[in-house]
Amino acid sequence: MAVQRILLFSTIIFLALSNSSCNGSFNIEDHENDDFFMSADPKMNVEQEFGHDFQVYPSYLSTIAEDDNMNIEEVANRVAFIDVSRFGAKGDGVTDDTTAFEKAWKEACSSNTPVLFVVLHNMNYLLKQITFSGPCKSSISMQIFGSLEASDNISDYSKDRSHWILFNNVQNLVVGGGGVINGNGKIWWQNSCKINKSLPCKNAPTALTFYNCKNLKVKNLKIKDAQQIHVSFERCTNVEASNLMVTAPENSPNTDGIHVANTQNIQISDSTIGTGDDCISIASGSQKVQATDITCGPGHGISIGSLGSRNSEAHVSDVIVSRAKLSGTTNGLRIKTWQGGSGNASNIIFQNVEMQGVKNPIIIDQNYCDQHDPCKQQSSAVQVKNIVYENIIGSSATNVAINFNCSKSFPCEGIVMQNINLVEEGGTATAVCSNVEFSNIIGTVSPHCPGESFQE
Repeated sequence: MAVQRILLFSTIIFLALSNSSCNGSFNIEDHENDDFFMSADPKMNVEQEFGHDFQVYPSYLSTIAEDDNMNIEEVANRVAFIDVSRFGAKGDGVTDDTTAFEKAWKEACSSNTPVLFVVLHNMNYLLKQITFSGPCKSSISMQIFGSLEASDNISDYSKDRSHWILFNNVQNLVVGGGGVINGNGKIWWQNSCKINKSLPCKNAPTALTFYNCKNLKVKNLKIKDAQQIHVSFERCTNVEASNLMVTAPENSPNTDGIHVANTQNIQISDSTIGTGDDCISIASGSQKVQATDITCGPGHGISIGSLGSRNSEAHVSDVIVSRAKLSGTTNGLRIKTWQGGSGNASNIIFQNVEMQGVKNPIIIDQNYCDQHDPCKQQSSAVQVKNIVYENIIGSSATNVAINFNCSKSFPCEGIVMQNINLVEEGGTATAVCSNVEFSNIIGTVSPHCPGESFQE
């Protein structure tokens, strides 16, 4: 009964936000005879009215009430409600709503009490480049029930082509709601040098960037058709990203699903990603990264790197990828480093992974070269060590199912293989291994490297 009261109160507040005038007035007595409010199942009414499943997407109000043991009235006194329509947002998909969102954020960020920032259901808000900056005085939950759509006018990004929506230096932030973030990336893909070789290579915006954020939750969102990367976590700490659906056409260039860089203690879970590039890419400076229950494909698989480009120093450590399912990707589990780099990729575990029709299911490439001109031979390299592959099964779309292309100067070290069974569709899978040192081989490993170097 207490849960129903909380849900009912949440509904009342959201309805007030969507129907009130600018002064936010709302009188429950005016609605006390409405079937919507008097139903025996308020949760069902919430779902019907707002398209928002509170069992899957828990209410921000419920969280506050449960955490602080408060009653409904106390919750109301604790939360500031920010509705973007009160600041002039139209949500018609035509009007530029950027300024309205900026004004709404300014008020939210200056609030002395926790904030529920509401983007209404069945509304489509057109946004140019926008930054939500902190630090803010209180925690903020941005609940996107409707859609955010990017301007497809490239001139709107003339000042900075690196991002579309940016959350910068915000702590204790939740972004969710079950809505859609649409990057409108088609115009950018057409102007990519990977699509049109005659064009110069230029950056395109990342759809959703979190920079220097701490204690962050991003959940229950659909992110689609990014201009370039879909979601990026950069220099963040303590991150939970869950229940995300990330999609773009298979031929869309550089549209990584989730990109992690210089970020510590991040958990990515229960997400489906299918794009034109890496489903998940983990770049230098990242530590304590967990990716669990990921469905990947199409795309380029789950990647560590690339690391060490332009002779740079790179470090990635303490990564766990578990219970992933990959289908039809151009790579499976990949570690990619450039020649000439330094640093290390270490303490990485890939476990309980299923693959179907995946090219290059397991690959370490220390000679990665993603540029027009051939890369010159260099002796230095990012060290790859202490890598575990455990319980990896499925089918390879290529003859080579395991490819360890390691550096002669800095061989791959401490590689553990346990219970691997990869078969080629319609043939016999093989393994190609150069400059790799195994620390343990456990159970059946197929295919296996010829002349394996085994070390106790």
